[in-house]
Amino acid sequence: MMRLTKPTLFTNIPVTCEEKDLPGDLFNQLMRDDPSTVNGAEILMLGEMLTLPQNFGNIFLGETFSSYISVHNDSNQVVKDILVKADLQTSSQRLNLSASNAAVAELKPDCCIDDVIHHEVKEIGTHILVCAVSYTTQGGEKMYFRKFFKFQVLKPLDVKTKFYNAESDLSSVTDEVFLEAQIQNITTSPMFMEKVSLEPSIMYNVAELNSVNQAGECVTTFGSRAYLQPMDTRQYLYCLKPKKEFAEKAGIIKGVTVIGKLDIVWKTNLGERGRLQTSQLQRMAPGYGDVRLSLEAIPDTVNLEEPFHITCKITNCSSERTMDLVLEMCNTSSIHWCGISGRQLGKLHPSSSLCLALTLLSSVQGLQSVSGLRLTDTFLKRTYEYDDIAQVCVVSSAIKVES
Repeated sequence: MMRLTKPTLFTNIPVTCEEKDLPGDLFNQLMRDDPSTVNGAEILMLGEMLTLPQNFGNIFLGETFSSYISVHNDSNQVVKDILVKADLQTSSQRLNLSASNAAVAELKPDCCIDDVIHHEVKEIGTHILVCAVSYTTQGGEKMYFRKFFKFQVLKPLDVKTKFYNAESDLSSVTDEVFLEAQIQNITTSPMFMEKVSLEPSIMYNVAELNSVNQAGECVTTFGSRAYLQPMDTRQYLYCLKPKKEFAEKAGIIKGVTVIGKLDIVWKTNLGERGRLQTSQLQRMAPGYGDVRLSLEAIPDTVNLEEPFHITCKITNCSSERTMDLVLEMCNTSSIHWCGISGRQLGKLHPSSSLCLALTLLSSVQGLQSVSGLRLTDTFLKRTYEYDDIAQVCVVSSAIKVES
């Protein structure tokens, strides 16, 4: 059995000396005459010739394991009904890798039966390739033998994820989720990162934030060279937004939700390809209690002591209980509400919403916080307080506010 891998560049150890030393220019001339060295760069360790692998090498998760199996008849007799079987034993399963399970009618002396097997490695840890051969001698005796080839599958990448919840106050869509994926190359050779993408779940749409627009062209934020050196880490960022049909139903996106999975494709050495998919990523959706209040519209800048308008959205996050709500507006030292406080909003059914247009003004310049809204459920006699809902910049009326 021989593992099939790509060749590597020939490496040599240059031996040089100063011209005033005893060998003079002898060593340098020998390196220039060596056909394996690079012309003009003889002192580099990497040559311009390819060499076949000298050992089994490392096998990493996500790569394709390829092996050449040869069964040779060393005897002087013809054997019949030869069956070659190759199984791969892992810690959790046993896989049959043989290209064909049909027996060969006969094998003459000094002849071979060859087979090439391929397997995409999906588990880390110890793997055992079991090669079993059964045949029948000329005397009709059935013979059988096995050989075992043990190897380790290593982890090529270290992937860490972080979730950031962001509320889209000025959007009709509910919360956005930002996913940061940190990918570290833990092998001993550079990797070419061919693709790192996020496949979202059915509840979300995804936007990749790993490129910028330069002169009308989309350019990656990592530069023109997508190589990841050993032990280097690269950070990828994605923005996920709930689809409209899920965002409008407040009771669906709560608790632990499935975000999606990362799909990572890389190449090493001379184009050897590897691919990994993470398990489904999950995050804990932020809880809003029974009632959620969000802003649909609010100006960035307003004039001092002049009324301005905001639009609020109130959502019943309960999936079972109808609420009867009363709105109260409490003035603060800088923000004053215009309108009737204590008015009835009516019944709000489970997982439904209503929008309110409210008016207020500020008596203090600067960056002011919108606070003082109270919602009371008359059924349960429960009051929900909402402070620091948003911030507005209050300027003097002599300064023209741009719309």
